Amino acid sequence: MLDKTIYKQIFKASFNAPIDVEFWDGEQVSYGVGEPIAKIILHEVIPIKDIMSHASLTFGEAYMDGKIEIQGDLQKLVNTVYSSKESFLNNSKFSKLIPKHAHTEKISKADVQSHYDIGNDFYEMWLDPTMTYSCAYFASEDDSLEDAQWNKVRHILNKLHTKPGETVLDIGCGWGTLMFIAAKEYNLEATGVTLSQEQYDFVSNKIEAEGLQDRVHVYLKDYRELEQTYDHVTSVGMFEHVGKENLEEYFMQVKNRLVDNGTALIHGITGQHDGAGVDAWINKYIFPGGYIPNIAENIGHIMNSSMQIDDVEPLRRHYQKTLEIWTENFHHVSEEVISKYGERFYRMWDLYLQACAASFESGNIDVVQYLLTKGPSGTKLPMTRSYIYNADIAHSVK
Repeated sequence: MLDKTIYKQIFKASFNAPIDVEFWDGEQVSYGVGEPIAKIILHEVIPIKDIMSHASLTFGEAYMDGKIEIQGDLQKLVNTVYSSKESFLNNSKFSKLIPKHAHTEKISKADVQSHYDIGNDFYEMWLDPTMTYSCAYFASEDDSLEDAQWNKVRHILNKLHTKPGETVLDIGCGWGTLMFIAAKEYNLEATGVTLSQEQYDFVSNKIEAEGLQDRVHVYLKDYRELEQTYDHVTSVGMFEHVGKENLEEYFMQVKNRLVDNGTALIHGITGQHDGAGVDAWINKYIFPGGYIPNIAENIGHIMNSSMQIDDVEPLRRHYQKTLEIWTENFHHVSEEVISKYGERFYRMWDLYLQACAASFESGNIDVVQYLLTKGPSGTKLPMTRSYIYNADIAHSVK
């Protein structure tokens, strides 16, 4: 059969570790030498033309629908595909042009709500108690996920070199962890914006419950609607949502929200190589309108905004570990998720979490913190980085 012949050619080039494949007619083929890390079972023929058009979308949907079954370590399987330069996920003959996405304020709000407004109770099942849905910072191998999320927030605030009484804006504030730490531990006045109704309600209720109305503020609005300036700006896991065509405006808005010589800490997923920046399956099912810029793109936009770079810190291994813990947590609540959302939904999120962990593990993507100044670099910062680590120790990030 022609389809099987082409499949065999695709698989032959797609793995750098031993993999077993069982085809729809029962034939089994081993690729590589040694104990297989996983077995792929194809329960039915998936048209080659679909794979040639959108490989990740086609295989992702086939996995969700149970047409493909994976026995063994899914993360390791995806990692070996990413790590093989000739695999169907890396070879240009298996990819199409980057899709274009509109990012008006209305569309951006719909995109964000389609992901984050699944419901707080869904994320509560497998996130840590801080309800932080971004890369943690493991100062120690023994840190729990919760400790590592507290570490991340404090590490960010320590880099900014904040002083009591100053103001900080958090663009894309999530469930508010950074803002509450900024107010309670650093004596800052914190403001956050989100497009998620679920996150806005959660933060608003927590502000009232903790009596922080004078020091923490949250708004359900697009960051482009803001006009006030702040001593500091933070934005964690946000620029991946704004779209390629809006990155320039995003960094300009960060600059415009800062006072002169104010500092910003921008934390987000960033490629360290040229690439599309868009995955068709993730764009359709997980993050509509998402785009991951490479580091050169971001630095170009930072330069064009007239901000200057104070520090750049890659945290790739930290996000890999974060995702691996999320996956473990997610598996622990598998029955609950399936009962409430269905088998297909569970398989979709399981694939997403493990594929992302594999993508970080392989170096296909990274996550980077950019410390920026509106004005000459480091104007109001100490001369060396030692202030960051001293503050980390003082705030138990060690």
